[in-house]
Amino acid sequence: MKYTVITGASSGIGYETALAFAARGKNLIIAAPRTAELEKLKSKVAYINPDLDVVVRTVDLSVPANVYKFYESLQEYQIETWINNAGFGNFASVGEQNLNRIMTMLHLHIEALTVLSSLYVRDYADVEGTQIINVSSGGGYQIVGNSVTYCATKFYVSAFTEGLAQELKEKGAVMQVKVLAPASTETEFIKSAFDLDEFNYEGLVPKFHTAKEMAGFMLDLYDGEKVVGIVNGKTYDFELRDPIYPYLVRTRN
Repeated sequence: MKYTVITGASSGIGYETALAFAARGKNLIIAAPRTAELEKLKSKVAYINPDLDVVVRTVDLSVPANVYKFYESLQEYQIETWINNAGFGNFASVGEQNLNRIMTMLHLHIEALTVLSSLYVRDYADVEGTQIINVSSGGGYQIVGNSVTYCATKFYVSAFTEGLAQELKEKGAVMQVKVLAPASTETEFIKSAFDLDEFNYEGLVPKFHTAKEMAGFMLDLYDGEKVVGIVNGKTYDFELRDPIYPYLVRTRN
């Protein structure tokens, strides 16, 4: 039995991606800090397809020790797809940003994603049909004012993922590695970034996709051969592209 792992599955893109993969008959391992929301998702998946196995893991991946424990807890499962989606937004100038929040962001966006990707590659790089999809952002390819640190973490996600894809291709590994770069998406992102009780995208955000639409784009990326799935910041069209960052092949003398 094979499984798809989705972190940050309790809401937004992760939640809708879980439903999209469930609709394809994929068994799931869903992870997030909020148990109640994960259990609701599990119930919804059971309604879609009662034959699927859904494994719930309550975990805060911004705590480094939890990252290794989480991966080790999945050793009994055969994992065909790993989706690093967990993350959150931050809007503040560098001199005014909440550094405790920033440290949590760095742990989650950079450390957890790197460790989980690395462990999965070690175990599955040569297993046919395996994929990693890391969720970056349009802010992983351009810097947005008052969101410099957030964008910098997503630049890391984009560069790391594109580089890993190139590296594995160079080595002849069969695993595919891809990066999804959404633009504005109707999720808890802005509510969390500004610490708001509620936020309504309609009427306040000129252009955005729903989380369900982004999950559909995730499937397009999953099905294709391209490394990058990115929302065009001007047209809001979804584009499948080759790696965007230059990659230098180092030769050994």
